[in-house]
Amino acid sequence: MLAPIPEPNPGDLIEIFRPLYRHWAIYVGDGYVVHLAPPSEIAGAGAASIMSALADKAIVKKELLCSVAGKDKYQVNNKHDKKYVPLPPSKIVRRAEELVGQEMLYKLTSDNCEHFVNELRYGVPRSDQVRDAIVAVGIAGVGLAAAGLIGAMISRNKRQKQ
Repeated sequence: MLAPIPEPNPGDLIEIFRPLYRHWAIYVGDGYVVHLAPPSEIAGAGAASIMSALADKAIVKKELLCSVAGKDKYQVNNKHDKKYVPLPPSKIVRRAEELVGQEMLYKLTSDNCEHFVNELRYGVPRSDQVRDAIVAVGIAGVGLAAAGLIGAMISRNKRQKQ
């Protein structure tokens, strides 16, 4: 028998494991979360909601956590508590609920759902998903450049030997 998932505390960051990315929300109590979602995102849509990442506007929504997560797994992940001092839970919840219904700018790289919840909890907008993706692309680029350079050197050496 699986252990029940404990009830998050107000102000907790909720990480929802979508198939190709992580969606983030802030727990505000009584089973509800506040999250930043492009207008086309359907709660619990999972991979289908990836296309919503192309939108340039998003709506702050208050919805039941179980509806937002759908069949996807989720966890409390206050991962920056050692680096930043979280704001008081009452302030986090108040700020989050004041934003419900507002349309906001949405950019995958600078104004996404992870930036949104970190700004609410810590006062610092940041997205580790974006940082990690940029680092991965940079490493892949360096690897491709090195492989190309090695290939060119081998090719040149073969021509010189002929």
